[in-house]
Amino acid sequence: MQPSHDQTQTCRYHEDNTHTCHEAAGDSGLCYWHDPKFIKDRAEDIQQLEAYARRGGQLRGVSLNHAKLAGIDLVRHNQKVGYDFSNAELYRADLSGGHLFNINFSNASLMKADLREANLHCANLSGCNLLGIKWAGSKIENMRAGSVLRQEKLAEMAEKNGNIEKAMDYFEQAEEIYRDLRKAAEREGLFAMSGDYIRKELTMRRHQMPKRCFKRFLSKSIDLFCGYGEAPLRVIGFSMVLILFSAILYFFTGLNFDGEIHQFSLNNSFTTNLMVFLNCIYYSVVTFTTLGYGDFTPIGISRAIAAFEAFTGSFTIALFVVVFVKKMTR
Repeated sequence: MQPSHDQTQTCRYHEDNTHTCHEAAGDSGLCYWHDPKFIKDRAEDIQQLEAYARRGGQLRGVSLNHAKLAGIDLVRHNQKVGYDFSNAELYRADLSGGHLFNINFSNASLMKADLREANLHCANLSGCNLLGIKWAGSKIENMRAGSVLRQEKLAEMAEKNGNIEKAMDYFEQAEEIYRDLRKAAEREGLFAMSGDYIRKELTMRRHQMPKRCFKRFLSKSIDLFCGYGEAPLRVIGFSMVLILFSAILYFFTGLNFDGEIHQFSLNNSFTTNLMVFLNCIYYSVVTFTTLGYGDFTPIGISRAIAAFEAFTGSFTIALFVVVFVKKMTR
């Protein structure tokens, strides 16, 4: 039952003396909205919470666990900043069909909340507990879930403290959250967003593997090389690095051109060495792309370097085409 507003005692909820609540408090010292012992599942709670928000009530830290708020309108109309529900508790809250545009749920707990068909466009969910949320039909375009999930941070802390079992549990939870977000983004046709989430999902899966195992090494290599197929620019970057690195090796190991050896020498002038290096870059590009004009030929150790570069180059070019087409056809 909601406390009467004629009580002189005010709610004791505050955050560092900055965010305080001035609502009338009950026996617990907290107002109706901040008191966790009140389950907000009455029919009138939806309209009362909307009115409470519109009149500037303290929404940070409100306790809405198990609340029945389907279809609620918590859009702050004609304002650039949405309502601030930071640190709120919304465990298993029913917000299905809710209008939550631009709302701030940072550091709140939305664990197992029902957000089906809810409008979360431009919502801020950074630092939230997003485990087990029902996302079906949610409008999540431009929704911000933060660059790092709460479970990720907890997993890294547990791993740093040597609590591997706890860290693995948090990494598994983070993987589940990213998987659910990816599926929700795919259903809404937000393929760029789903691509980011699948990379995160696979990264969380990698962290659950033993540190010194081939599968983890392979997973990390694929991530660095092409972002699990979601970062074609990484393939280009790798190609440029390989071409330049190979050219430097050719510069010191030497190339043959019409019977003349092109190789770095202290006896050469700066201009001559520069021309030799530019020729090495040219040969490296030709070898990487497997064109093989035949004007320059490798000698000695350069042969092994050229063979490795040609093999890696043919594989890299094919991979870039696959990754690029995958991104463009979305």
